[in-house]
Amino acid sequence: MKRKLIPTLIGAAFALAAGAAAQAQISDGVIKIGVMNDMSGLYADIGGPGSVLAARMAVEDFGAARKGMKVEIVSADHQNKPDVGSTIARTWYDVDKVDAIFDVPTSSVALAVSQITRDKGRAFINTGAATSDLTGKACSPNTVHWLYDTWMLANGTGSAIVKTGGDTWFFLTADYAFGHALERDTEAVVLKNGGKVLGKVRHPFPGTDFSSFLLQAQASKAKVIGLANAGGDTINSIKQAAEFGIVKGGQSLAGLLVFITDVHGLGLNTAQGLIFTEPFYWDLNDSTRAWSKRFAAANNNKYPSADHAGVYAAVLHYLKAVEAAKTDDGTKVVAQMKALPTDDPLFGKGTIRADGRKLHPAYLVEVKKPSESKGPYDYYKIRATIPADQAFRPLNQGECPLVK
Repeated sequence: MKRKLIPTLIGAAFALAAGAAAQAQISDGVIKIGVMNDMSGLYADIGGPGSVLAARMAVEDFGAARKGMKVEIVSADHQNKPDVGSTIARTWYDVDKVDAIFDVPTSSVALAVSQITRDKGRAFINTGAATSDLTGKACSPNTVHWLYDTWMLANGTGSAIVKTGGDTWFFLTADYAFGHALERDTEAVVLKNGGKVLGKVRHPFPGTDFSSFLLQAQASKAKVIGLANAGGDTINSIKQAAEFGIVKGGQSLAGLLVFITDVHGLGLNTAQGLIFTEPFYWDLNDSTRAWSKRFAAANNNKYPSADHAGVYAAVLHYLKAVEAAKTDDGTKVVAQMKALPTDDPLFGKGTIRADGRKLHPAYLVEVKKPSESKGPYDYYKIRATIPADQAFRPLNQGECPLVK
């Protein structure tokens, strides 16, 4: 009996030693994740506290505690200001020993956080910001762009509308990095497909009164008014356009970045007929439905935005990469994230390219009429599925220095 026990004890000792060695690669023994976004302003419904909830669900579903991995989540409000976001990122990295930052809507903030993350050798997994420059000229070996981007939105929505007769455009654009990138990428698609841009105007970010800008768009007689803004700005633009009778007058509104939370805020009477591109919808399949119902149950019955889904999936894959690489070193973990195929309940199987772009399908959706909806959050008709290899800018066109 004693002879059999000795090898068992030796094996157990080796296992404990191996576990301790692996844990030693984790700085401070803790994997610390920071969720940074707009917690109280015009993008709070898109990300906000819901993104923190999504991150916690990912840690739970990954089984971190069961695997002996200690994961801590912190959060902060960047107020959509690059200087605030930069200060938070530096404090998190230098003082609080945060290993990775997630979400970060507002492209100007995301670009700043991406550069700081590179300088500090940590990891930045962006879901909330849209500028395609994050995987283009501003790409970084420490940044992954998980969800949508301006190229995807422009090509999904812009090309579909031009091909169905919406060939003259006027842009109403949020005056910061995101709006500029979305306008730029959509204009390129409109022109490529034979359309014309009759004018453009840039509004303050965030904005409240869009009347003068909408009157200019109305006077242009463009068939399509492209809303290169998001969140509360998009909601207010659409509401005020309805007050001016713009759609009733024959012009169409193209929401270039619209979330289900926006549609919920507008109501189907106002939002019906809107066409836009989404990377996620809660009612896509059994897996998305099951997860979304869990999320809603913990989120005051509010269903997830695409950003919430993106944070969940991105945190899940990040933790898989930490486990596989046996380290939380940001540069090594992002490299491992690119090496591992992605696979989660919300976006399915996919990959992360050399430029940091996460590939998955996108969906051209149309908002249902009130008579077509069966209940709260039953808002979309899927008009087309855009395959992963067509949804995003080709690798050789982004001018990313990491692409050889």
